[in-house]
Amino acid sequence: MSEEILSGINASVFGVWFLIGAALVFWMQAGFAMCEAGFTRAKNTGNIIMKNLMDFCIGTVVFILIGFGLLLGEDMMGIIGRPGFDIFTSYANFDWSNFVFNLVFCATTATIVSGSMAERTKFISYCVYSAVISAIIYPIEAHWTWGGGFLAQMGFHDFAGSTCIHMVGGISALIGAAFLGARIGKFEVNAKGEVTKVNAFPGHNLTAAALGVFILWLGWYGFNGAACTSVEQLGSVFVTTTIAPALATVTCMIFTWVKYGKPDVSMCLNASLAGLVAITAPCDVTDAFGAIVIGVVAGLLVCFGVWFLDYKLHVDDPVGAVAVHCLNGIWGTLAVGLFATNAAPGYSIADAAGNEMVGLFYGGGFKLLGIQFIGFLAVAAWTAVTITITFAAIKATLGLRVSEEEEITGLDATEHGLASAYSGFAIMDVSNTLNMSINENTDLGVSDYDSATEFQKNASVPVVTQAVKTDSGIHKVVIVTKLSRYDKLRKAMNELGVTGMTVTQVMGCGVQKGSGQKYRGVEMDVTLLPKIKLEVVVSKIPVEDVIEAAKRTLYTGKIGDGKIFVYSIDNVVKIRTGEEGIAALADAE
Repeated sequence: MSEEILSGINASVFGVWFLIGAALVFWMQAGFAMCEAGFTRAKNTGNIIMKNLMDFCIGTVVFILIGFGLLLGEDMMGIIGRPGFDIFTSYANFDWSNFVFNLVFCATTATIVSGSMAERTKFISYCVYSAVISAIIYPIEAHWTWGGGFLAQMGFHDFAGSTCIHMVGGISALIGAAFLGARIGKFEVNAKGEVTKVNAFPGHNLTAAALGVFILWLGWYGFNGAACTSVEQLGSVFVTTTIAPALATVTCMIFTWVKYGKPDVSMCLNASLAGLVAITAPCDVTDAFGAIVIGVVAGLLVCFGVWFLDYKLHVDDPVGAVAVHCLNGIWGTLAVGLFATNAAPGYSIADAAGNEMVGLFYGGGFKLLGIQFIGFLAVAAWTAVTITITFAAIKATLGLRVSEEEEITGLDATEHGLASAYSGFAIMDVSNTLNMSINENTDLGVSDYDSATEFQKNASVPVVTQAVKTDSGIHKVVIVTKLSRYDKLRKAMNELGVTGMTVTQVMGCGVQKGSGQKYRGVEMDVTLLPKIKLEVVVSKIPVEDVIEAAKRTLYTGKIGDGKIFVYSIDNVVKIRTGEEGIAALADAE
């Protein structure tokens, strides 16, 4: 009787821990949001927060309708579960705990994709492919491993999701980023279309990114440990889940210190996540030595992955999600076949005949490694095919990518009508200030520069020239225009031979009406628009050529395309001190 009581208590305790683990995994959504926001630019922070929120909310809707049945419904030929609506028809007998637990894992798969496709994806398109991942792609492949499917029957082992979650999310992220193309300015190409330079886009808030990593690491104890059924097994999983990311981070720190001369902060943050991803599949079947090796390899693999995407594949991954989740998801899956040992508490890997299997480095031969490789290939193939079809369909219908101007302006403003995710820290208050009457006749009727008259050209991009008595031949040209025209203007100046310029971001108020931005449904009258001020000094290059190139680049056939100021530098400024200097400055003013 006492044994039955203890067994009942033990089952209840681990039933509660199972749900606590699910709550920890849900909390990881906050970690993903902080990481992605911190590693990207401030102008897209609101969009990223919205995406991470909707991952879970949209995922919940489709998981109720179809995902849960496909994952854990009655097995059909080892491929899918039988869809059903037991949550509605038989709620009293419904498996509530398993539903919540698998739901939070499902949402994690979808959110991984967000980071690689950040800063240039249409929000509506993101919602669609996130729903497809949560409704079909993830539940079906997860059924193969966790729902009694053909991989589970073979003896394939993925305790917490290196394959089912992280590799699937990573492959989807890689294909999605390739479909989208790189962010504007990430890669510089020559006339042949060959990449000649890779530019870095530093994250705007490493503090938020670091907080995200710590939140994720905390949540990972639930991610890996929630399914444990004994205190001994839970303790072992906590040990391996601590060792692997720690070793990955130390390895990455040493590697970047040696290679770049300084330890790389953002790369080390990614390395922590890489170690966690790699240990996710083997966390319950490996020992401390295995966790150390897995972590060391993960730390090197994430560095290689980031480099490989930038310099070989030329795929733009703003947060390093492919290196972290795809490569290390694969590594963690195969690591089971190398480091699985029956010395781990609760060890239970067996083949279809019930024979226990251990890893290659523990005397088990290649059998388990072969099964793990088959599982990896099957899930990778399913993911690659289905997500490619999904992205292709979205691209052909809704479109995947925002316009060039929307991307440069930022998705907070263009996709959500959000002036800034950091309004309290704005350099200038852009709401309800400097209201201007709108000129309804700003269209000049001709959008082609060569076809426009001189009057139309000057109305679109007026040129203000300083009147001087003598011309030294040295001129300062100041160009004020929309932020979205900067890249084209810079290239036009470079082609002209201008090699140096000063660029300042400013706010401008003119005849173009600001977008109707809203906060909590209330429209904000915004008339200040983000602009750039570009300054160049020329002497050998004719100033007329600079003016003409700028006007040609800026012209769109609208009043307010830009303004050009030309100053003649006709004397040498001498620095004087004392009262004479003060008087001179006063005279200059």
